[in-house]
Amino acid sequence: MRKEFIVFQFIRHPKDFWSGVMFMFFGLAAVVIGQDYPMGTAGRMGPAYFPIVLGGLLSLIGLATTLRALWLRGEAIQRFSVRDLALILFAVFLFGLLVRNAGIVAAVAALVMVSAYASDKFHFRASLILSVGAILFCVLVFVKALGLPLPVFGPWLAWLGR
Repeated sequence: MRKEFIVFQFIRHPKDFWSGVMFMFFGLAAVVIGQDYPMGTAGRMGPAYFPIVLGGLLSLIGLATTLRALWLRGEAIQRFSVRDLALILFAVFLFGLLVRNAGIVAAVAALVMVSAYASDKFHFRASLILSVGAILFCVLVFVKALGLPLPVFGPWLAWLGR
C-alpha cells in the first residue's frame, strides 16, 4: 500500500469526493466575493443576492456530494493527462481569440474540434458533425434569438458572409 493514500482510506468514492470539494470551494468563493456588495431582499435583490444564493446552493451540493463519497463505493480517479488539459485550455483560448476577429462560426468550430481532439475516443467525422450542430445552435440562439452582438463571420472571414 502506498503512503500517500493511507490518509485518504476513508474516501470510498474519490471522484465524487474531489468533485464535492471543488463545488464547495467555488460556492464559498462566490459567497465570500459577494459579501462586498449590498444583499437586498428577495423582493428587491441587490447585486450580492444572486451570487450568494447560488454560491450557497453550490456549496450545499458540494457538501452532499462529499459526504456521499464517504459512504458509497465508486471508481478511483484515473490518470491525469497534462496533454488533454493543455488542449482543452488552448481550445478555450483559441475561442476567445477568434470570436471577434474570425466570427462565432470559426470560434465554435475551433473550440469543438480542438477540445474533441483531447479525447481518447476522438473521431474526425463525429467531431465535425458535433461542430456543425454547435455552430448552428450558437448562431440561432445567441446571434439570432438573443441578438448578442457577435459577428457570424468576423473581419478575418468577412468574404464568407457575402
